[in-house]
Amino acid sequence: MSGKSVYVIDGLRSPILKARGRPGPFTASDMSLSVARSLLSKHSEYADKIDEIILGCVMPRADEANIARLIGLRLDLHESIPAWTVQRNCASGMQALDSAMGKIQLNHSNLVLAGGVEAMSHAPLLFREEYVHWLADLASAKSFQKKLQVISKFRPGLLKPIIGLLCGLTDPTVNMSMGQTAEKIAHSFNISREAMDGFAVRSHIRLVEAQEQELFKQEIEPLYDKRGKLYESDDGVRPDSSMEKLAKLRAVFDKPYGKVTAGNSAQISDGAAWLILASEKFVKQHNLAPLAKLTSCHWAGLDPSEMGLGPVYATDKLLKKNKLSLDDIDYWELNEAFAGQVLACLAAFNDAAYCKENLNTKKAWGEIDQEKLNIHGGAVACGHPVGMTGARIVLHMIHTLKQKNAHRGIATLCIGGGQGGAMLVETMQ
Repeated sequence: MSGKSVYVIDGLRSPILKARGRPGPFTASDMSLSVARSLLSKHSEYADKIDEIILGCVMPRADEANIARLIGLRLDLHESIPAWTVQRNCASGMQALDSAMGKIQLNHSNLVLAGGVEAMSHAPLLFREEYVHWLADLASAKSFQKKLQVISKFRPGLLKPIIGLLCGLTDPTVNMSMGQTAEKIAHSFNISREAMDGFAVRSHIRLVEAQEQELFKQEIEPLYDKRGKLYESDDGVRPDSSMEKLAKLRAVFDKPYGKVTAGNSAQISDGAAWLILASEKFVKQHNLAPLAKLTSCHWAGLDPSEMGLGPVYATDKLLKKNKLSLDDIDYWELNEAFAGQVLACLAAFNDAAYCKENLNTKKAWGEIDQEKLNIHGGAVACGHPVGMTGARIVLHMIHTLKQKNAHRGIATLCIGGGQGGAMLVETMQ
């Protein structure tokens, strides 16, 4: 099964829109629908031949249950096309691609629309459990006197909401937020605050330069909101980012002495990405020219309190399975959940003792050239819509390889709950 080729015919994503304290202009379903519609309009001659739709999403709204199916129906594709939603936290978009790969390799599908979406700005505010019980008691009270008794127990504190997003970004098994896990691994590898801030500044500078060179033109599909406002680029980037400005920010997760700040962490944001995957049989039948080939995908688990090191574990599996070294990889997309987390991963790859003890290797994997890593910036600058990111970094890796006339790249990311995912992408050289 693993030897069967899976091809990427095309892909598009939305601009990534930074959350700014209130629900953004697009719901997850609206955003992903717009991108999917534009992508399929480019390939209308075989859009009706799609076998399945698979979408990664962590927290769809209550009216977006099985959001993949909702999108499929709103696209006016035939109702017989099945659709399903996957959830692997930060790697949900990559999981959708991996699931599509599996269906194609098993000859269950020839053409799959797969991707990821998240509208983090629409994360819900939840009622406290005590308030839910109070409402239940009020609803079940039959007499006027009993209702008064229940009402007399009301306290304003019952109305204090629970922020759903914060719950989702906290690991209940170790009772640590994702930021706290980043603090832990940064401390383990002696990553300094200055190094984190420097990495963050570089992420913004690289994204600004890529935008100025219009390197995302073939990748991003502009969006219009209900008022006709145009969104055509990732809007969280800060062109004026500097070490001096970042140094003024205080620690968020380990006050007051921590190193992880809002400035060297991924932004909370909204975004959607889709790719069209096809079998070799379908490519030949329709005489298509694929953008790239998805060669291999691997997953790994690790201590949830060190979840940020997931890319090291997953990439280790991928490299071993495909008998590759770091030198065989032309470019890397390592998702920037936190600047310190990326730097800790780089340190772990190059630490012989760590690799021997945790990865069962005889020596360190080596040093990843940062001139080949996230060369157009990453989530610190553009944002990390959790359900979308796994698909976004694969799509961007494809375009990076084509722009650089390179052959092989790895897209990898850490996953809340203590996992890592890595996907090997190859161009059609």
